[in-house]
Amino acid sequence: MTAVKKYGIEQLMNVVLAPVVSEKSTFVADRNRQYVFRVADRATKPEIKAAVELMFKTKVDSVTVSNVKGKPRRFGRVMGRRRNWKKAYVRLAAGQEINFAATE
Repeated sequence: MTAVKKYGIEQLMNVVLAPVVSEKSTFVADRNRQYVFRVADRATKPEIKAAVELMFKTKVDSVTVSNVKGKPRRFGRVMGRRRNWKKAYVRLAAGQEINFAATE
C-alpha cells in the first residue's frame, strides 16, 4: 500500500507547513543533505516522509523530529507564551535536492 493511499492526499498536504530558513538550517542542508521544515503538531515520521516525497517529488532517506518549546513573552502587563511547535529534519537520498525557488 502506498503512502498516498494510506493517508490521503488532502491529509498529506496539511502535514508540511513551511520551510525553516535560518543559519543553522542552511548549514545542515549544505553539510548533510537535510532540509528543515515546520510540520503539524500531530504529524508522525511516516506522514512527514510521505508528504515531502509527494510535494517535492524526491526520495527521502530518514526523518528526525524535534519538539520546540514556545518562549515566554510579555503581552503588555500579562506574561504569556508562544505556541509549541514541531520541527522535522528530512534527509534526502544521494543525488536528490529540493529547489524552493522553482515554481511549477
